Amino acid sequence: MDNLTYLSNADSSYIDGMYQAYKQDPQSVDFGWQKFFEGFDFGLTEEKGAISGEAGAAPEHFLKEINVLNMINGYRDRGHLFTETNPVRERRKYFPGKELETFGLSEADMDTVFNAGVEVGLGPAKLRDIRQLIEDTYCRSIGAEFRYIRNPEKIKFLQDKMEVERSTPNFSLDKKKRILKKLNEAVIFENFLGTKFLGQKRFSLEGAESLIPALDSIIEKGSEIGIQEFVLGMAHRGRLNVLANIMGKSYKTIFSEFEGKMLEEDPEIHFGGDVKYHLGFSSDVKTDDGKSVHLSLAPNPSHLETVDAIIEGMVRSKIDMKYEGDSSKIAPIMIHGDAAVAGQGIVYEVIQMSKLDGYKTGGTIHIVINNQVGFTTNFKDARSSTYCTDIAKVTLSPVFHVNGDDVEALVYAINLAVEYRQKYKTDVFIDLLCYRRFGHNEADEPKFTQPLLYKAIEKHANPREIYAQKLLDQGSVDANLAKEMEKEFRSLLQSRLDEAKESQKLNDETPMFSGAWKGLRQAKANDIFKVANTKVDKKKFLELAKQISTLPSDKKFFRKITKVFEDRLKMIENNNYDWAMGELMAYATLLNEGNRVRISGQDVQRGTFSHRHAVVTLEDSEEKYVPLANIEGGDKFNIYNSHLSEYGVLGFEYGYASVNPHSLTIWEAQFGDFANGAQIIFDQYISSAETKWRRSNGLIMLLPHGYEGQGPEHSSARIERYLELCANNNIIVANCTTPANYFHLLRRQLHRDFRKPLVEATPKSLLRHPKAVSTLEDFTEGAFQEVIDDPNVTAKSVKRVILCSGKIYYELLEKQEADKRNDVAIVRIEQLFPVAFDQIAALRKKYAKAEFIWVQEENENMGAWPFYLRKFNGSDLNLTVIAREESGSTATGYMKQHATQQAAIINKAFELKK
Repeated sequence: MDNLTYLSNADSSYIDGMYQAYKQDPQSVDFGWQKFFEGFDFGLTEEKGAISGEAGAAPEHFLKEINVLNMINGYRDRGHLFTETNPVRERRKYFPGKELETFGLSEADMDTVFNAGVEVGLGPAKLRDIRQLIEDTYCRSIGAEFRYIRNPEKIKFLQDKMEVERSTPNFSLDKKKRILKKLNEAVIFENFLGTKFLGQKRFSLEGAESLIPALDSIIEKGSEIGIQEFVLGMAHRGRLNVLANIMGKSYKTIFSEFEGKMLEEDPEIHFGGDVKYHLGFSSDVKTDDGKSVHLSLAPNPSHLETVDAIIEGMVRSKIDMKYEGDSSKIAPIMIHGDAAVAGQGIVYEVIQMSKLDGYKTGGTIHIVINNQVGFTTNFKDARSSTYCTDIAKVTLSPVFHVNGDDVEALVYAINLAVEYRQKYKTDVFIDLLCYRRFGHNEADEPKFTQPLLYKAIEKHANPREIYAQKLLDQGSVDANLAKEMEKEFRSLLQSRLDEAKESQKLNDETPMFSGAWKGLRQAKANDIFKVANTKVDKKKFLELAKQISTLPSDKKFFRKITKVFEDRLKMIENNNYDWAMGELMAYATLLNEGNRVRISGQDVQRGTFSHRHAVVTLEDSEEKYVPLANIEGGDKFNIYNSHLSEYGVLGFEYGYASVNPHSLTIWEAQFGDFANGAQIIFDQYISSAETKWRRSNGLIMLLPHGYEGQGPEHSSARIERYLELCANNNIIVANCTTPANYFHLLRRQLHRDFRKPLVEATPKSLLRHPKAVSTLEDFTEGAFQEVIDDPNVTAKSVKRVILCSGKIYYELLEKQEADKRNDVAIVRIEQLFPVAFDQIAALRKKYAKAEFIWVQEENENMGAWPFYLRKFNGSDLNLTVIAREESGSTATGYMKQHATQQAAIINKAFELKK
């Protein structure tokens, strides 16, 4: 149907050519043209002669047929601009409009029969009827944008669905009653909270209550066509309503939270809690046909849209772990605000993942609660695009703009969206045009900034009242049904409130350590330094090492790649393993034990500094070879080069790790400095989720760090920022100096019965440093060492103990060895947090007569020093520091200046007091 569908300025000779071809062989033209020419009687009339050029011009009626086609396609393309979708405002005017004259037609043509009616399924029909159909389809309560999709099959699917039904639902009486019931719950729940907890923030759904029957319908429709699980992400507005009336969180618990009651606390586990409209929840709900659907609502911070990345990672993790790659069984639902979806860059980062192999989830259902106002900001000041949903066009996703007062239209659009997602595995957007009955919160005064809008809203009936009246007018329900529903529901809410007032504590309805987390627990303070058994059998280690270091002989590889793998085999022979081998062996051994390993980030397959080569490309093709995938257990190894995103990808991986604690899940920054683009994830999730939400996570973040004269943006991973976030053993911050210690650190993540996020400052120059190597015994006999003492000195000779971390150790070691200094000990702090106080105290006792100093290559106001100064302030260590001078920038951009500064630090570290 391509030619017919996209025809805009018809040429009569072109049409005549099509017609002549049709007369010779109807199958030679597209189906749409076949239908168009069927029954269109050209015969041996003057019209036929005119078309074939025997007369001077194409007949007027024939050209008007083309105009009618143009009108149909004009409505399909632009009808969404002229809809009745705004419940409280006049729509903006767009030019050209949809008047008949726009398409070269007039009122005089309204009763003329046009064969163009076949294009919309009417057959030959009056223009009046044709226009009525496309007006009903594209310009009522639903406005559809989809014609930019570059797939004719998808376009035809939506056109056929909508035009046959005129975008108008024909629900059964039972369905209508269910919609009314869910609207009743949504409206009365908010009203009840508003009257019983006057003045408390709840970020009411009022004005958008039709969201509740819409979500209810997603679950019903989704279950009907194969979806077994939904993962939801949303901000705070309407969250309590969704928790109660969709997720099934008990009203009693919600009321108890309003009463200020708390969960039972273990005195050994720090728990601070969060406001009730940020909390997550999970449950199993039953559909009308008796199927069970699992629902998860991710906890979220007030950093709007951040949760988008989290839920995509959660869904992908479950696709990989639970559904064996079948994305049709689980779907993410993102509920956005109009100002946030248009204004937050994270939305773009996440949407760009939707078709990428490492991140796709089979399509996301996006619902925008379009309040037409941000905090206080008018939509005209909130975006430059026509619609808040215009980002959907990036991934050619259809958008349905729906009037929130027309709940049946919304449910119809939602059902179509779910069907489209399941069929085509792509995103789809619902723009729910509604309003916010109160201000940003219930104590806010919206008339300060939106006086006209809120005068209109004050007079506007809620969606329940509108729908109840509609059903009453139709004769579908008894006049008392809505009142009876309200009475019964209010009575239920009051009884639950009474119970909440009597109870002393909250019950945890969604315990963390169940499902995939069963058998794990939340760590207590004395667990942190217990040694985990991360040893590996020597025979198995050597077997795996050889397997991952051997390239297949029947494939041709780039010469430098061959050399890399030959060198790895030599390491095994020489018992001298470098950083890359230590890392890869951690992955190999974990995979071999049955765990999953997932790594993502920019250029991670090769590694920014060409050290990893976990995926290698054949020389004469784009075929890939993955050594780790070819060992026993290697089918659970995934490594993906990400798009150029930190915020979105880190959030995704956090979500992935949150639902699969038996996966070693890793995000690697291209340079550690770039992690600051994802600081919101560190602040709001990685460091605080356990304290706020009792949600553990074992995600690993690899942040390349080290001052090598590469300038301000390629030196510092900003270790100080992560240490600043540290408290109550919430995360691990490490800066390892040996391949074996790194190996044990990675393996420790899965060999403890609890999970903690790990921030590891990984090396750059040390990747190939001749002294940064480990032996077989270091891997097979050792364990992770939080602190590594100096093996090169005798304690009684030591006058100064240098505490340091990371790369600078090897520069200090070089100086120590060159000058044969037995009076200065170099101690490596491999785990910066949690702080190994006991081990450091033992060193203080061992080197009782020595002074202790902290040496770092970072500026004095950066690195670990500010944190360690605070931690040891007033202790008998009496720490002082040698570092670069304080600076507003992390590092110099001049190599000579860098070298001078570095040499000064090293020299000063060995200058003993006289």
